[in-house]
Amino acid sequence: MKRIFDAFFSVLGLIVLFPILIIIAIIIKIDSTGPVFYRQTRVGQYNKDFKIFKFRTMHLNADKLGLLTVGDRDPRVTNMGFYLRKFKLDEFPQLINVLIGNMSFVGPRPEVRKYVNLYSVSDLEILNIKPGITDYASIKFRDEAEIMSKSTKPEEVYINDIMPEKIRLNKIYIKEQGLFTDVKIIFLTFASILPKQ
Repeated sequence: MKRIFDAFFSVLGLIVLFPILIIIAIIIKIDSTGPVFYRQTRVGQYNKDFKIFKFRTMHLNADKLGLLTVGDRDPRVTNMGFYLRKFKLDEFPQLINVLIGNMSFVGPRPEVRKYVNLYSVSDLEILNIKPGITDYASIKFRDEAEIMSKSTKPEEVYINDIMPEKIRLNKIYIKEQGLFTDVKIIFLTFASILPKQ
């Protein structure tokens, strides 16, 4: 049932959003040198690596300077990338991942291998289900980059404070997962993106 939901709405989303995706792609090419898409290796279901699709929001080879984005004005982020990240528009191409079947609309956000290697044995249960575009942790840590920007050791903050909470929330999702929970998380995600009055 979930796969049918994912396949149908990913196709629908790509069709409806196609004009917007094209406009974003053109602006990215005008704004900075490099490809439209950024494909990063993440860890998916059953601990298998896959390539995630995102609109490129950083200058070329910026990821070689670190995997974590720190602050809204990280100098590695392009002018267009700032707004794509702010409104989560860089995530739209993950509809391709959902259509392919290596991601779902809702599920634990896929991590890079470096951080998955720090998981405990019990934490690895998160990898038994398909990763998603959004989850409880995405909502709680919408301003994750800003949180880390307040520290002189952002990676330590991520590993010691943020990642354990993400794992805790992902385990809650695993226990609650179902159509109602997924729809609730999707609505909460949209609500978190909308500008606050």
